[in-house]
Amino acid sequence: MFERIDTICLTVSNLPESSTWYQQLGFTISYKGDNYQVLTVGNSEVPLTLEEGSNLVKENQAYPIFFTKDIQHTYRELQEKGVLVTEIQDDGDNRFFDFYDRDNNKLQVCFWE
Repeated sequence: MFERIDTICLTVSNLPESSTWYQQLGFTISYKGDNYQVLTVGNSEVPLTLEEGSNLVKENQAYPIFFTKDIQHTYRELQEKGVLVTEIQDDGDNRFFDFYDRDNNKLQVCFWE
């Protein structure tokens, strides 16, 4: 169902300031989206995604994003297992949806080419 952990996502209140802070620690920007940036450090295969949003939201702030080659199949498979999933969204760069574990921790699945 899942191919790998695609990224770890952190919610930040000010994307430009947070990005600069991480860059000062040695991270480099590998991709810029509308409200997010993907950063890499060293030769790590798992990047860090900074996503601008409110830190006041009552849910975990860091969450893994899993990559799948077939998002429709993964979506159906999770639904069949009774997992709570959100609708599949498309931001123009990738398709993704959230799902939640038994403790209501947010996890995400994405597909991009």
